Amino acid sequence: MPDGIPDTFIWALRGRCYKLGDDVPHPDGVIPAHFVTAREMDPQVLVPHLFEATDPGFSSRCQPGDLIVTGRNFGTGPKGNGYIAMHALGLGLLCESMSVQAYRAAICTGLRVLSPCPGITALCETGEDIAIDFLTGVFTNHTRGTTATFAPVPAALRELIAQGGNAGWLEHWWRQRSATTTDNTGAALAT
Repeated sequence: MPDGIPDTFIWALRGRCYKLGDDVPHPDGVIPAHFVTAREMDPQVLVPHLFEATDPGFSSRCQPGDLIVTGRNFGTGPKGNGYIAMHALGLGLLCESMSVQAYRAAICTGLRVLSPCPGITALCETGEDIAIDFLTGVFTNHTRGTTATFAPVPAALRELIAQGGNAGWLEHWWRQRSATTTDNTGAALAT
């Protein structure tokens, strides 16, 4: 893998499908609105409330590798908190469509996400065994024995996701920068 992408990062997920419909808002759809307005960012606080209004008990049933499949216009409204919870749980997100702001928020938290995935909601149902390779865009429904291909995660965003989003990428960048200093002639020295 290119520099900055850990060899251990998992790009392919396989797990249970959790299917949601169209127009699921971020506040009170993905995460209760009071966490959004309070700017709560602690995953331990957010995880128990993920999809509380849309799928009560979701956080206690889901497993790392499970995939959330949504219809059009996912995650509208102020956002970020729910993606932190999804990332902390090791989930992936496949959307027919989501706004640029929602997509950016998901990427900035390090969440593995593909959007747009036209027609994905017709390819699976909640409870089915599905898989996605975020590097190739190959989607497999093991329950039905079907496959489809979507646009993969853009190469320019892979390092950001693999490093855990903005905070992880900045920590990685700072460690690399700090590992090199310059002498008084401007030549780089390894420390």
